[in-house]
Amino acid sequence: MPLELKELMLHPPRRTLAVVESMTCGWLQTRIGAIPGASEFFLGGLTAYELDQKVWHLGVDRAHATAVNAVSPTVAEQMAVGGCTFFKSDLVLSTTGYAEPCPAQGVTEPFAFWALAQVRPGARTAIVRSGRIECAGANRVQAQQHVADGVLNELIEYLTSLRE
Repeated sequence: MPLELKELMLHPPRRTLAVVESMTCGWLQTRIGAIPGASEFFLGGLTAYELDQKVWHLGVDRAHATAVNAVSPTVAEQMAVGGCTFFKSDLVLSTTGYAEPCPAQGVTEPFAFWALAQVRPGARTAIVRSGRIECAGANRVQAQQHVADGVLNELIEYLTSLRE
C-alpha cells in the first residue's frame, strides 16, 4: 500500500495530502509518514481530539458537534473541508468516532466516520468520499489501526478511479 499511495499522489496531476484526525489519533499520520519519500506529497496532520480544537482549527459547527459528541458524518466532512483550508492541501482525510465502547453515549462497539475532501479547480472544496467503518470486537489500538488502514484504502481506491 505505501508505495502505491505515493505513486498515485505523484501521478499527474501531482496532489498534496494532509490529514485531520480524532479517533485515529495520529495513526494516519504515522502510516503516511512511514512511506519513503512521503515529503513529496504529504503536508502533515492535525490531531484535533477535543471539541474546541475541531471548532477553532477546522471550522466544525459547535452546535452540531456538541449535539452528537463530535461524532457524525457531518463532523467528519466539516473536519476534512476545514483541513483543506488549514493545510492548503489538495486532499484531506479526516476521522472521528469512538475507539472503544462509550456506554454514556450508547456506543457498544468502536466505529468511525471518515471523509475525504478535495479542492477542485476554482478553489471549491468538495467531499468526494465519506463513510463509516465498524470495528466490532477490536480493542482501542486495533480499532484505531483498522480505521487508519480502511481510510487509506479508500484514498487509494479514489485515486485509482481518477486514473481510469
